[in-house]
Amino acid sequence: MIDHYLPRPVYALTPFTMLDYPQKTACIIWFAKCNMRCAYCHNPDIVDGQGKMGENDILGFLIRRQGLLDGVVISGGEATFYKNLPFLLRQIKKMGFSIKLDSNGTYPEVIKELFENQLIDYLALDYKASPCKFQKVTGVGRRMWDKFQETLDYLCANQQDKFEVRTTIHTELLKETDINSIIADLETKNYKGVYYLQNYQHKEDGTLGDMIEQVKKFNPDLIQEVSGFEIEYRNF
Repeated sequence: MIDHYLPRPVYALTPFTMLDYPQKTACIIWFAKCNMRCAYCHNPDIVDGQGKMGENDILGFLIRRQGLLDGVVISGGEATFYKNLPFLLRQIKKMGFSIKLDSNGTYPEVIKELFENQLIDYLALDYKASPCKFQKVTGVGRRMWDKFQETLDYLCANQQDKFEVRTTIHTELLKETDINSIIADLETKNYKGVYYLQNYQHKEDGTLGDMIEQVKKFNPDLIQEVSGFEIEYRNF
C-alpha cells in the first residue's frame, strides 16, 4: 500500500529543463511511488523506489532559484496521492513559480482542489488506454478507470485551456483501433486542446515491465480524422 504521508516523498530533482514545460525554464520534481504499473514506464526506480528528499529540501532549492527559473514541473511516479501536495504547491506558488503537473488522473478530487485553489497552472494528463485495454496497460482495474474519467470530464468542462492529453504507444499494448476509441471519447467530451501521441522509445536497461523493442510499427494512416482538436505525433 502507498504511504500517503511519506516523510521524504521526492525521489529526485532535475535542476533545469527547457523541454518539459512549454516556453518556460523549469526544474522537475520527481515524486516517488505510483498507483499504476505501466509496463512501458521508463522510471521503475522512481515507481518502486523510496523518496530521498523532503519538502524542506525542495523549498530550499527553489529559494535559491527564484529569478532564475520560470516554473516547476511536478512529475513522478504519481504526485497526487501525496496528501501534503496542496500545502507544498502553495509554498512554491508564493515564491512566484508557475507550476505544471504531470498526472495519470486517478485522484480527481486532488486535481479539482489544485485547479480551484490556483495551485497549478497547467496539467499534462496521461490517457493510458481505451477501457478494454486499461487494466492490461496500467495494471489497475475498473475503479481507477472511472476515477480517470471523472478527472477528464472535469477538465473538459472547466479547464480547456489549461491541460493537454497524451498517450504513449507500444504496439504490443495499443493498436490503432484503441487510439480511435480514445479520440472518440475526447470528441464526445468536446476536448479542445492538442492530443499528443508519443511513440514508445526503447530503454536498453529496462522498463517497469521489461518491454521488448517494438516489432510492429504504428500506422498513423489508420487514425480517424478528428474534429475540435489536433493530433501531434512525437518520436514517430
